[in-house]
Amino acid sequence: MTRRMRNTANCVLMATVVAWLWCSQTAAAEKTLPNTQPLTIEQPLDEFMIDGIDRFCLRELAASPARRAELWNRDFSSPEAYQKSIAANRERFREYIGAVDSRVTQSAPETFRFELLDSLEQSSVVARSSDVTVHAVRWQVLDGVTVEGLLLQPKNISAAVVAVPDADWTPEEFVGLDGSIPESARLPWRLAKEGCLVVVPMLISRSDEFSGSPYVAYTNQTHREFIYRQAFEMGRHVIGYEVQKILAAVDLLEQFAGQAKHEWPIGVAGIGEGGLLALYSAALDPRIDATLVSGYFSTRESVWEEPIYRNVWGLLTEFGDAELAGLIAPRSLTIEACAVPESAGPPAVRSGRRGGAAPGRIETATLGAVRAEFDRAAEIFHKLDSADQLTLVASGEGDGPAGTTEALTAFLSGIGIEAKSLADKTALKAVAPEADAVAYALVNDAVARQKRQLDELQRHVQDLMRLSSKVRDQKWATGDRSSVEKWIETSVPLRDWVYDELIGRLPEPTMPMNAKSRLVLDEPEYLGYEITLDCYRDVVAGGSLLLPKDLKPGEKRPVVVCQHGLEGVPMDTITEDHSQRAWNYYKGFAAVLCKRGFITYAPQNPYRGQDRFRTLQRKSNPLKRSLFSYIIPQHQRTLDWLATLPNVDSNRIGFYGLSYGGKTAVRVPPMLTQGKDRVGYCLSICSADFNEWVKKNVSNEDRYSYLFTGEYEIFEWNMGHVANYAELSSLMAPRPFMVERGHDDGVAPDEWVAWEFAKVRRHFDKLGIGENTEIEFFNGPHSINGQGTYRFLHRHLHWPEPSTN
Repeated sequence: MTRRMRNTANCVLMATVVAWLWCSQTAAAEKTLPNTQPLTIEQPLDEFMIDGIDRFCLRELAASPARRAELWNRDFSSPEAYQKSIAANRERFREYIGAVDSRVTQSAPETFRFELLDSLEQSSVVARSSDVTVHAVRWQVLDGVTVEGLLLQPKNISAAVVAVPDADWTPEEFVGLDGSIPESARLPWRLAKEGCLVVVPMLISRSDEFSGSPYVAYTNQTHREFIYRQAFEMGRHVIGYEVQKILAAVDLLEQFAGQAKHEWPIGVAGIGEGGLLALYSAALDPRIDATLVSGYFSTRESVWEEPIYRNVWGLLTEFGDAELAGLIAPRSLTIEACAVPESAGPPAVRSGRRGGAAPGRIETATLGAVRAEFDRAAEIFHKLDSADQLTLVASGEGDGPAGTTEALTAFLSGIGIEAKSLADKTALKAVAPEADAVAYALVNDAVARQKRQLDELQRHVQDLMRLSSKVRDQKWATGDRSSVEKWIETSVPLRDWVYDELIGRLPEPTMPMNAKSRLVLDEPEYLGYEITLDCYRDVVAGGSLLLPKDLKPGEKRPVVVCQHGLEGVPMDTITEDHSQRAWNYYKGFAAVLCKRGFITYAPQNPYRGQDRFRTLQRKSNPLKRSLFSYIIPQHQRTLDWLATLPNVDSNRIGFYGLSYGGKTAVRVPPMLTQGKDRVGYCLSICSADFNEWVKKNVSNEDRYSYLFTGEYEIFEWNMGHVANYAELSSLMAPRPFMVERGHDDGVAPDEWVAWEFAKVRRHFDKLGIGENTEIEFFNGPHSINGQGTYRFLHRHLHWPEPSTN
């Protein structure tokens, strides 16, 4: 006998012994499984898992500034070389914030102007002084998107400035017409007195007045969150839209200067939310000569605690505030540490409205945090020999009012103006004869104007949604459906694109699995073990394994991974107690399938704990990650471990998930393919979730839409232009895929489900494998039906159905 033959014989003998031990031990209900350590955690598995992922996320956020250098290749040899070296970073930043649509003021220069808003009954002039006239204006931005605000025109113009208010301030308040904000913070008026032509855009506000639909409901989301939710799914952002509005004003100011045969410097200044937009706008547009950021600049590793409308997918992988300052360098940048309008969270839920707005607060940054980020930015300016172009001014201890003389002096210097009138207390005067009438007009006009601006952005997003399938079709046409083999080959880059750009990919786990187990169920027909597996430091995979008691040594059986839904736990899929609420949804399908002869495994997924898990998404998104960035490696670990069990056929592991588990069914199995050296899912069943997902997330008029619910974590960056459920499901092919759908399921109407599934069926038919996909409609609600799906599992996992005798 050769050495190779002896080794093979020894391996066969060892496997036989392990299998015999496995079956004998499970029959005797051992407390732990062979080749595992005792599981001793006292916390519920879901809490243990989510706490661990939370620690992982916070560590990754803290480490992000040091890692950003990998994405930069700055050349400090000259200003020209530097601009060239950061050009790619600037373009990626543009994509991060969704400022990707062509502005009409760009594409058709000389066509558009600042439009004075006057009529036969009313002049555009809303206020004036001896030297400055204030006009109500509007200007075009994108097709169907405008911005309204004020224009302050001094008699003698020396420079042009876009002055951006906080989102809680109207342009009139920012100018100082109603006296509601501190005099020092009335930047537009103070800058106009220095000879600046000043444009003041209106921002989408933090009011919730119009956040909803008369067809569905109104909510307590701020207007900013209401736009954020629908835009995020389409690769757009309320930040990106407002940066576009500012840059459209820059386009027009530049044109106006050219027509007047002047080369006026252009500046951007903002306070609070306006400070964010000033920083972002200047980072994108080198035409801006000087920037004033008041009350915003700071460290951003805790951005997840801020309002959700500041959540930007992937931003912190490459950009903190210091890196954005580096996109402005060597131009003039003034940072003012000062107080801002603070917010403890979204508006309280009013009578007749829905709640569900995302938590998030705005607080004045500590001076220490501002200095820490400023010091990082200063290194870049220093290397460009432009340290004098970066200025930090503290108002008080960083908590005083915005608009210090020092900050404005530094900003004005950047646009070539020597400050002379900053201490001038002269006030603007409204043109209306009665102060009460002025106040009434200001308030009511601001409300109507806010609605117009909000409606325009919603129409733009809804149009993107309507046309999104055409964009997807162009991309997915690169998949060759002429044969199964061609599809397998050409779908690889599509799968990688979805994983990298939509889900967010973590490195492969490299640490040992460190499998742990404990017996938790001993039923007449099966044993149940709770399992944990290590994935990354603090990140575990876990769940419940059900083993039929009639397993025989050496016998290989298929496995069905049975996935719970939102706020669920593995036991929800197992319990057959009809008095339990979980039974209404899951029908004990993990236990039922085990009794039918399958080995079943019910994973714990980390979508449990309400805000506790939803903030995991908030902590992950800035690093270009989502909940599924953790769930996919957890499932890969689970599959790898299941494959080591002596009675598991690793080529026959299927997935069956309900609700959020159905959401998992179209995101995890498509990514975990089978291969020579890789265990994957051989089929997937999506129950109580499959539908026209993009519309469900974006629609502002359908009652099924997540726009009106508390699932603020559900939105996935640019999904509308990457993959809907049909595209995700197509990545399962040639592996079997099934949809289970109850007519009374409130997830979506049957029509949406059938529309989207028709694309899946066509895909499988074109590949010549139409028998590998099906849909079952049944009379019932949001629940497991367990009829056609069970037959589907038996057929495709090659396990006989139980006798009906």
